[in-house]
Amino acid sequence: MEITLVEGDITAQRVDAVVNAANSSLLGGGGVDGAIHRRGGPAILAECRALRASHYGKGLPTGKAVATTAGELPARWVIHTVGPVWSATEDRSGLLRDCYANSLRVADEVGAATVAFPLISAGIYGWPVDDAVAQALAVLRSAIPASVTEARLVLFGPDTHATARRVFDSPVA
Repeated sequence: MEITLVEGDITAQRVDAVVNAANSSLLGGGGVDGAIHRRGGPAILAECRALRASHYGKGLPTGKAVATTAGELPARWVIHTVGPVWSATEDRSGLLRDCYANSLRVADEVGAATVAFPLISAGIYGWPVDDAVAQALAVLRSAIPASVTEARLVLFGPDTHATARRVFDSPVA
């Protein structure tokens, strides 16, 4: 699987699946989640409401992933995953890695070859960007998906992209 880093808007990515850094309600919110719901239109929200009514009455658990239509996005699917909130006193990195691993699993289940990921938990959830990139790469570099041939990490803004490039290019321990 090829891993690429791009600076840009995740809602503009022409891929099979876009990963949404969702909140557990699956009903939209701020940041990436709000942008995906706004640009994707009401079809995404309708499927999310159906998921809440059938399987996720209490919301999608942190680290889990589920797919819906992509609505008006230039993709076929949105894979929703709930990242953990950063904590200086509790190691939640396993939950963050689960977001990437479970999103890849769902991408395989729907047959997606190209997947665009945001930097999960690095926005409003406060995860330090350099470690968020390291956690993402730990999963993406070790994954052996059945159908995914490209995992694209879409980074918002030049500073985030520069940090990600530095982490990406650093020797792996």
